[in-house]
Amino acid sequence: MKKKKIQNIIIGIVAVGIIGAIAGYNYSVDQTKQQGLQFGKELEQIQVEVAELQSKFYSEKIKLEEGDITKQELLGFYENHLNEFNEIISKYEKLSPPKGFGFESSVDLLKLSSETQLQSDSQYIEWMNTGDESAKVRSDTLFQEAFDFELQGLVEYFSAKTGVKKYDEEGEFEAPQSGLTQKVIQVSENMLEKCDKKFKNESRGFDSDQIETEWFNCVNEAKKWKIDHLP
Repeated sequence: MKKKKIQNIIIGIVAVGIIGAIAGYNYSVDQTKQQGLQFGKELEQIQVEVAELQSKFYSEKIKLEEGDITKQELLGFYENHLNEFNEIISKYEKLSPPKGFGFESSVDLLKLSSETQLQSDSQYIEWMNTGDESAKVRSDTLFQEAFDFELQGLVEYFSAKTGVKKYDEEGEFEAPQSGLTQKVIQVSENMLEKCDKKFKNESRGFDSDQIETEWFNCVNEAKKWKIDHLP
């Protein structure tokens, strides 16, 4: 399985995890509930738009490889892609997360993830345009950083959600269960390490496409477990 196809699938998995989390809103106070539902709906839409935009970004490269479009047509598409991405990122500024619950940090991280992904795409386009391999390396590094920021944003979201989901109208909000969150993260990291040890060779690569696919499935299961078990 080609690296960019794998990355595209991972983006979709993370987006689905965020959407599933947002769907779990359950506030006891009507005003806060309505504000939270509106915030969740708007955040969900942004993440869906980012995922769809990235899917198109990598699918256009496949079209070039298959001879369906020219390189000039691809570069023209990429120019529009950057403009569209900037427009989507601007939507984070218009969000109104419920105050005092910690959702602001999750929005900041998700926005940072999208901004970093935009930088990665810009470097990828530079590589496609000039053949500069250093631009490709920067693109891959930034892609990983964007993915990490997105996962951190998801963790922050779950932590904030934990602090409000058992709210009693006459009581107080519970503090986010940071200890449990950290335990889930640690277990997930251990699972990812086992995937690397089992399928990667001494050079941190893969001996065949089949082994790379099995590694991807292993990593996918670890990340899904993390999403399912975060408080």
